[in-house]
Amino acid sequence: MQFSFSKRCIAEFFGTFWLVFAGCGAALFAATFPNTGIGFLGVSLAFGLTVLTMAYAVGHISGCHLNPAVTLGLVAGKRFSAKELLPYWAAQTLGAIVASGVLYMIFAGRATWSLDGFASNGYAAHSPGGYNLLACLVAEVVLTFFFILVIMGATDERASKAHAPLAIGLCLTLINLVGIPITNCSVNPARSTGPAIVVAAGGNFWALGQLWLFWVAPLAGGLLGGLFYKAALADGSTPATT
Repeated sequence: MQFSFSKRCIAEFFGTFWLVFAGCGAALFAATFPNTGIGFLGVSLAFGLTVLTMAYAVGHISGCHLNPAVTLGLVAGKRFSAKELLPYWAAQTLGAIVASGVLYMIFAGRATWSLDGFASNGYAAHSPGGYNLLACLVAEVVLTFFFILVIMGATDERASKAHAPLAIGLCLTLINLVGIPITNCSVNPARSTGPAIVVAAGGNFWALGQLWLFWVAPLAGGLLGGLFYKAALADGSTPATT
């Protein structure tokens, strides 16, 4: 069944909202609560579960990209129409911003609170592990590259697509396990944009100043992943869908 383009964009909005709300929400509320929280493993799993659950909820409607880098990778891999790229990006980014605003409303409900990083992504002094710009750039490109590879492979006509959401969700979990200590793990420009705007609204502009990296690196990784899969691994018969 073919859904209207507006319904597909709405699905991307709410899917990305859920990814940011639940993924970043796990980092904000549960990672260290109160002294022993869910930690890196729990936050990583939360991000993976958002994609897994939304893949079943809206995958049949919009393809469940939830990520501008994924949409670009699918365009590069000839799985998605280029003319629909920018509207998808807009829906994803808006969903991430709105989710971050809702998280802020909840976060500010405590008697004592501080925005700090608000689950933002960063490099150098704002990298959780103190990694420099080059290290963070390389990590984000490589992690996004392999994320696109898994997505395109799991949704290939030759694969068992019934298990695609599980493979993709587990891949994002693994990516976060690697990436959280380096950049707080983005691989998704929309996911980075929402928290950065909230931090900037609180008067601290470091996250907004570093946001460029978390658009450039994931988009580069997504583009390279899509091009590589199409050139080296696709059989040429997979239709231009997600």
